[in-house]
This record gives sequence, structure tokens and C-alpha cells, in this order.
Amino acid sequence: MPFPKAVLETSTTGLTDNYDAFILLSNTFSSQFYSDLSGAIQLHQRLDKRVGEQAVLIPNQSVPGNRVIHVPSGALDRDYDDVRQIFDAAKNVAQTLIDSGIRKPLLEVNLHGLNAPMQATYVNAIEAAFLGLCQGLWQPLEARQALGENEVEPLQELGILHSDPDFDVSRLNAIEAGKRVARDLCGTEPERMAPPGFADYCLEAFKDSNVEVSVISDHEAILKDYPLLHAVARASIEVERHRPRIIRMVYQGEGEINKTLLFAGKGITFDTGGADLKVNGHMAGMSRDKGGAAGVAGFMKTVSLLAPKGLKVIVEIGAVRNSIGAEAFIPDEIITSHAGIRVRVGNTDAEGRMLLADLLSHLREDAKDAVNPELFSVATLTGHAAIAFGPYTALVENKPARALGVAKSLFEQGELCADPVEPSLSRREDFNFVKPRTKADDVLSSNNAPSVTTVRGHQFPMAFLSIASGLDQHEANSTLPLPYTHVDIAGSGVENLDWQHGKPTAAPVNVFVNTYL
Repeated sequence: MPFPKAVLETSTTGLTDNYDAFILLSNTFSSQFYSDLSGAIQLHQRLDKRVGEQAVLIPNQSVPGNRVIHVPSGALDRDYDDVRQIFDAAKNVAQTLIDSGIRKPLLEVNLHGLNAPMQATYVNAIEAAFLGLCQGLWQPLEARQALGENEVEPLQELGILHSDPDFDVSRLNAIEAGKRVARDLCGTEPERMAPPGFADYCLEAFKDSNVEVSVISDHEAILKDYPLLHAVARASIEVERHRPRIIRMVYQGEGEINKTLLFAGKGITFDTGGADLKVNGHMAGMSRDKGGAAGVAGFMKTVSLLAPKGLKVIVEIGAVRNSIGAEAFIPDEIITSHAGIRVRVGNTDAEGRMLLADLLSHLREDAKDAVNPELFSVATLTGHAAIAFGPYTALVENKPARALGVAKSLFEQGELCADPVEPSLSRREDFNFVKPRTKADDVLSSNNAPSVTTVRGHQFPMAFLSIASGLDQHEANSTLPLPYTHVDIAGSGVENLDWQHGKPTAAPVNVFVNTYL
């Protein structure tokens, strides 16, 4: 799993032959380490007016490789600027590095003239630059397998020039390793990453690690213990290579456990819409409907590498293909969930919340005996989240989670690590929206209209998930309140909201890493 591993360099001594180029990402022309560079860049600006406006390759005898790429960050002090300026600048220079034949660059991030509040905004600037560059360099698993990993991703190492000898580059590498797992799982085509392939990738990613991985493949067992999930998978059972998988991962840190995180991940490896078939081209890109499961697997990869003490993490992923066929589940069916809740199907294209409800129900059982548990569902769930918030991850929390400040903490850290989120609220209207219309059922999964045309289209699914999973029995006024936050990455999961061709972003791996690790 190649990516340019970060290596810390604290001085320029002896680096001339170690690297083949110097990257200066800055809001000025000056370097902390190469004092003559500012004048040289300004001199070149007289010849090339692109200097200071976009990344430019400049010959210079004083830096490794005798060439510097000056990467301007752009303005940093406007009200709406944040560390994504750094992330994007680094991401956008990735192809320039490859095209220039650069294979082992040295990077300095040097920001000037920022007041104290602005300095706090960019406290993770080096992390953002490294992760942005890696985002720009990543190529799909299919390309790496067909053409050779070193051919399509030729950069193998990246020097980080930093004056602090205690700067932790191993953390950067661990975060990128997790994000790469998430991108691979999300971005790989639907046959190669059908449920069995998804499970196999996870088993390989955590082989001989400190994470215990188990897989349920028997569909009779899935029918018994995950009945809503099995209903979604029903039409895929007859095709062996499409059969569902339940993937459970457990990490237990050393020492006394003081926090438990529990994640349910939506892994729809392809979403036809089921009986409510996606038409007019809307099925394209639906192999990325597994982005939520990919994200929680990626987070677990970083957990495994950083090995935090005192933390326990439990992940349950439902890898399912929502196929169409004679066995497909249909609207108006009533199916009893793992929690014993009778669910009336409103629309088969609202399949993700069905499998999440059963996963959450199992995690609810884990949470009852856990130390300081926090539960999350992570999913590419609704187009409404993308319409409401654009490229931001949507959070909808219950009252115990709100009292704990879960969304507030994620928001604050997301602003600092280029993985931003937008908190939303769960309201009484959401619970009224899914209440039963007759005594034949206990909850309605959805209405029969697209979420983008439904009022509160990304909020009400959290109400359904709470009821169908039994988490509504653990509200703030219960004897055992359980904090639960629903995480919708439909707007943030791929670049530019291009679900067919955009690169997966690995949201929300980094915001969870920076909040909890």
C-alpha cells in the first residue's frame, strides 16, 4: 500500500543528495531554512508572472535537486479562510510533481504575518499539507493493480522540514494509511469490491495487527441476527459473489479502558435503488455508496497504527449489494428489526438506514456494558445532506450526545484538520415523520420521495435509526442514556460531489482521529 511516507528533517545539512526537489508552501516567498530563497523567487517573478499566483517550478542551486516549487497558499486571513487553503494548495501541486519527474521531494510549510487567532487556525498546517498532497497523488486500486503501483504513484518518500525534533511524522503516516484504506474501499468498482471483496480487503488490511476482525458470511445467520440488512440483500443472495457480509472489528487499547467508541458503517457496494429503481442515469456512481463503511474501516486502521491506550473501538460494517430481482424487498413490507421493532418499508432506495439499524442494535448491546460509550452511524445516506451542507459532513445527535458535546468537539477539530463538519439537530418533527400510520407497524423507514425534495430529509433518518435500533430506549431521561450521533457523508465523501468520477475524500477519518486520538 504505497504512499509517500513522511520523514522528519530538522536541518538542511546533508540533504542535497537525499531529495530531488524542494517544495515551499507559503503565503510569502521566504523560507526558514534557505535564507536566500526569497530573493531568488522574487527575481524569477519578474520573468514569470505566475509566481505567487500558482505553483511554479524554479531552478535554484541552493536547494535539493537544484529546483524549488513555490506553492502559494493564497489569502489566509479572511473570515472564511481555514486550513483547507493549505490542504488544497498541496493537493493541486501533486500532478506537477509527477509531471516534473520529482520522486523524493522535501517540503517546508512556512506561514507569515498571522495574528494569534489565525496561527491557531493553522496549527495543523503541516498535517494538512501532507494529507492534501497524498490526496492528490492517490490513484484507484484498479489502476495500481493494472499498471503497477510504482508506475501510477511514483512518489515513495516526502521529507518534512521542521525545526521541532519532536514533531510526530509517524502520526501523519498513520492518518494517511487510514485514509488510503477508506479511499480504496470506497473508490473501487462494484465487482472487485462486492461484499466478499470488501471483507477480504479488511481482513488483509488488519492481518497480524492489534485489531480483531471477524466476518459473518452465512446468509441464514444474517437473516436471523440482521433481518433488516438481510432484506436489503435478499435479491443478491442468488449471486454468490454478491452475497452480504457482516464485518466486525474490535480494538482494545492497553491499560484501563476509559472510553469506548462504537461505529456502524453503511457498506452498500452497489445501490440500484432496489424495487424503487434509480433511473435517468442516477445509478452511476452508486458503487461509492459504501463510503461510510470505508470511512470507519479507515479510522480503525489509524487506530491500529497509533495504538492509543485506554481506548476501545468496536466497528460493525454491513457490506451489502442492493440488487433488483424477483427476491428484492419492496415498499409496504413490514420487517422486524434485530431490536424487535416492526419496520414498514417506505422506499427501497432508503436501504442504508435499514442495515444501519440492525448494526446499531448490536452495538447498543455492546454499549450497555461499555465504559463511557459513544455510538455513531456513518453513511452516504441522503442527497439532502449534500444539498443542505454541500461538501461538509452532516452530524445529527441525540440529547445524550449533545449534552456530552460530541458534535461540538467534532466541529472544532474538523475546522483545524481540513475535514469539516456541520452540526444539525434532531427535532420532534423528525420523529413524527416516521411514526406508524397504523398498529401494523412501529416505524416507517422513509417516505416515497427523494430526500432532496423532502423537508428535513437528512435529519429524520436519525429518528428512524434511533427507533428501529432500540436506541430511543436510551434517551436522556432513561436509566442508561447512550450518546448517539448520525454522520452523513453524502456531501463530503467524494471530491466536488462527483460520485461517479470524483476521488473519495476519506471523510470523516481525520476529524475522528483528531477528536479522539
